[in-house]
Amino acid sequence: MPIITDSTLSGLRTGFNAAFRRGAGRAPGYWRQAATHMSSTSASTTYGWLGQFPKLAEWVGDRAVKDMKEHGYAIENKTYEGTVGVKRTDMEDDNLGIYAPLFEEMGYAAATHPDELVFGLLGKGFSTNCYDGQFFFDTDHPVAVNVDGTGGNATASNLIDAAESPESKTPWYLLDVSRPLKPLIFQERTRPELHAITDVRNDSVFMKDQYLYGVRYRCNVGFGFWQQAVAVRDELSAANFEKALGLMQSFQADGGRPLGLGMGGKAGTLLVVPPSLFAAARRLIAVELVNNGESNPWYDAATIISVPWLLPPVVGG
Repeated sequence: MPIITDSTLSGLRTGFNAAFRRGAGRAPGYWRQAATHMSSTSASTTYGWLGQFPKLAEWVGDRAVKDMKEHGYAIENKTYEGTVGVKRTDMEDDNLGIYAPLFEEMGYAAATHPDELVFGLLGKGFSTNCYDGQFFFDTDHPVAVNVDGTGGNATASNLIDAAESPESKTPWYLLDVSRPLKPLIFQERTRPELHAITDVRNDSVFMKDQYLYGVRYRCNVGFGFWQQAVAVRDELSAANFEKALGLMQSFQADGGRPLGLGMGGKAGTLLVVPPSLFAAARRLIAVELVNNGESNPWYDAATIISVPWLLPPVVGG
């Protein structure tokens, strides 16, 4: 029977950490293509600059200092955890090999957590506000008629709905990721770390005869510029893809300045779909020839990302 010493516990922690890192290294990290990573140094971070697409103008006289709009869009960090127990008897009986896959899976889960948050929020964009007080996907985003905010607002839409029962359609999304700032924000206060409780004087160890290993992660997500995203609640077809891309390319900043979005081709455009639309997305984007030999005008027009986190989880599922 092995004797459990501090050295044994230290080696165990090292091994579990290695398994944790292996699992984390296998995560796909799709979120990095759709979201800007922002470090946070407090409980929440306010993004007062949202709503401003910077531009240059001819320098005549003094610099024209443009104040940031005070939208007051803040992302509050949340704390997430995952904990597993390791029986002391398994350590005494040298039966620890069964735990390595578990800690690899924990590492994978921690590294995939940003994907769940980012694309989960994207799927809720029809009912969640962005910086301008409108739902992220909406038909009446305000856009100032003049650069200085005078002249009132016009409205713009980044939502395309089917003529009938759009809520019953599976939505898909076109994102412009050609800019340094992406349409979503992943805010990180701390990195995920694996911690251990192995002191026999701890209540859990003493009363339940198990060691605890847990992950702690502080982070959250939010929306960036709505102009960089179009949602479609209609069939994923060539006609609707053309409509969505054309809508994105038509977006303007305050004062009617063209933003030049949707021009980046495959490298700068994401077609984000749930797994149920992956085959349709490939037929639309990944096939070079269509209709018995005709060139497909949308071949390689976007990068396809198929993710399972777009829709809210089914209650009780």
